[in-house]
Amino acid sequence: MFNPNFKYPDTEAYNFVVNRLHERGVELHQLSDIAFEMQSQFGEHSSREEYYENLIDVLHKRELLNEAMVALELDRLAQENQIQEPLLSIIKNDSGVFGVDEALAIQISNIYGTIGTTNFGYLDRVKYGIIKKFDQDDQHVATFIDDLLGAIIAALCGKMAHLYA
Repeated sequence: MFNPNFKYPDTEAYNFVVNRLHERGVELHQLSDIAFEMQSQFGEHSSREEYYENLIDVLHKRELLNEAMVALELDRLAQENQIQEPLLSIIKNDSGVFGVDEALAIQISNIYGTIGTTNFGYLDRVKYGIIKKFDQDDQHVATFIDDLLGAIIAALCGKMAHLYA
């Protein structure tokens, strides 16, 4: 039931996502640096700091926070065997026909339009930087986090492209 008295916990959601990323070994500068490197080939003259500042803005979008919290929690719950079969095995093995991880990520990457979506597709294919680390991690469940990182970077690329178009 919709509760009109509920106030969305923006700060708590942001802190949840940033803290969970940090717990998984992700530093935000890693994400903004990848976006900077990707977009610099298009002649943008922004600084790395401007990319980082815009990353913080991107990370405050409720659409991103909602999907990021779900993604991060699903990885955690699967790691702790707290999901019922057969979903547990599907997530733990990052089944190629699952696609829910990419579906969540595409929603995030699309926040800034098709530029974000095409950048996500590229990052999902090449597994650049820290994304590759998680994609190849066979000790921890990383089904959602690798796509989440790609989507956040892609959304930032989209935002920056729109700022300088």
